[in-house]
Amino acid sequence: MYEANANTLRVADKAFQAFAQGLDSGAWTPFLDCLSDDFTFWFPAGPFKGLNHGKDRAGEFLAMVSKVFPEGLTLTVQQVTSNPTTVVYEVRSRGIMLGQPYDNQAAIAFEIKGDRVCAYREYLGVVFQLGQ
Repeated sequence: MYEANANTLRVADKAFQAFAQGLDSGAWTPFLDCLSDDFTFWFPAGPFKGLNHGKDRAGEFLAMVSKVFPEGLTLTVQQVTSNPTTVVYEVRSRGIMLGQPYDNQAAIAFEIKGDRVCAYREYLGVVFQLGQ
């Protein structure tokens, strides 16, 4: 069994708070400031499906997220799991997606290198509550 690293948790928690605030407000600069120069992210769907490279690409992705959720998206943490280099946040996400109610579960993983997030991976639940 792996034990969590205090620095990994500290850096990930700071980045997660900035990420959650960005989802809620559309202000992404604090989250982008947490990313390493060699940042990568993996997303499971849409125009950013698969592995993406770089902070510029991340900025494009986050701008798209803000357009899809113009009123913001609220995350509620269900559980946090970590090892020496990675922290996974299991979250419930709620908001309005393109004018329709949205309610989903996701797992968001931050990989940490030093004092930066070097990778982000998101895994979505399969059920959206659209049109209800």
